[in-house]
Order: sequence, then structure tokens, then C-alpha cells
Amino acid sequence: MLWNQVVHTDREVTANRPDIIIKNKKEKTCTLIDVAILADRNVVQKEAEKKLKYKSLCIEIQRMWSLKCTIVPVIIGATGILTRSLKKNLETIPGKHSIDSLQKTAILEHHTYYGKYCNVKLEA
Repeated sequence: MLWNQVVHTDREVTANRPDIIIKNKKEKTCTLIDVAILADRNVVQKEAEKKLKYKSLCIEIQRMWSLKCTIVPVIIGATGILTRSLKKNLETIPGKHSIDSLQKTAILEHHTYYGKYCNVKLEA
């Protein structure tokens, strides 16, 4: 597993740093995971953007490493809004994942971030 690492390719790829890369040599697979927490109105659009953004990197990984590559966007709205495909996307990532925990983290981080810049005190 690689975290926030540049993938060097033979051909120039502009989007070559996904958040997480899981390389499974036994199953000959590579999973590119990109995470985003953003305004609620953009979650579906952002999911499509992430898939498109890393498509060329995925193609290069398949060619260079001879691994089946998949792109898994994990997108959550700032107030906990989810995309319809989030559950399916999380199932492709090894390990246990709680959607409730992801939502809670997204909400808390969003409020902490805006609390800092809007001079608002938050109580937990």
C-alpha cells in the first residue's frame, strides 16, 4: 500500500498521485483510491471527475505492471451526503469500513475547518 506517492510512468500522466494505491501482487490487481470531502451539491459530479482524472494513470499501470487496475473514488459531502455508489466502492477496498464513521468524520472535519476560519467555537 502506498500513501500519497507519485507513480512514475513511461508516458507523461498529469494526474499521477492518488491518495492511496493498493497493489495486490497475488491477485494481480491495483486499486487507486482518491478521497474527497466537499460541498454537498457536487458529490456526484466530483465522483465522475475523479474516475476520469485517474483513467490515464490506470491505463499506464495496467500496461507497465501487468495488473488489473480500478479507480475507487470515496466522495462524501460536508454534511454527510453520500453518492449512491459509495457502498459498492467501499466493498472493493480491503478491510472493514463503516459508512457512519466516514460521515461523522466528514461532518466534524468540515465544521472544524470552517470554525477555524470563521472564528466560531464548536462544542462536541
